[in-house]
Amino acid sequence: MAIVPVKKLFEAHLTVANLERSIGFYRDVLGFVLAHRVPERHAAFFWLGGPGTSMLGLWSIHASPQRLSLHLAFDVALADVEASVERLRQAGLAPTDGDGGAIDEPVVLAWMPAASVYFDDPDGHALEYIAMLPNPPRPELGRISLSRWRALSAGKRSV
Repeated sequence: MAIVPVKKLFEAHLTVANLERSIGFYRDVLGFVLAHRVPERHAAFFWLGGPGTSMLGLWSIHASPQRLSLHLAFDVALADVEASVERLRQAGLAPTDGDGGAIDEPVVLAWMPAASVYFDDPDGHALEYIAMLPNPPRPELGRISLSRWRALSAGKRSV
């Protein structure tokens, strides 16, 4: 039993090499709402899904030689996961399958199942657009294309 039942993750934080560049990326490319800046702490905070819903904090590490590459997934509608492949390309970003392979459509993580598209921010953090699918999990399928998932879910054997 949980000490306190958790409803969802409220906030996450990333370290960045250049705070201004990262503010521009998350605000102007991804469309996140800049909520607050703390210049003396070299930090900025964004609302996701509206004020009070979820928050992303960015913290500048300046010239530190230490770098972390972290992963964040953003819950979006399935239609937006599908459209994100082309939208990311138009923004100069490379959509991938999560293992670094280029994709032309979302991949399905069949153990969940969820449709996903991965891409990197300017600091190499792995970002993901993800939408849960209504089908039952099929972990034996691993990671497959969304079109193959749909074909298999419709009862077809090959695509």
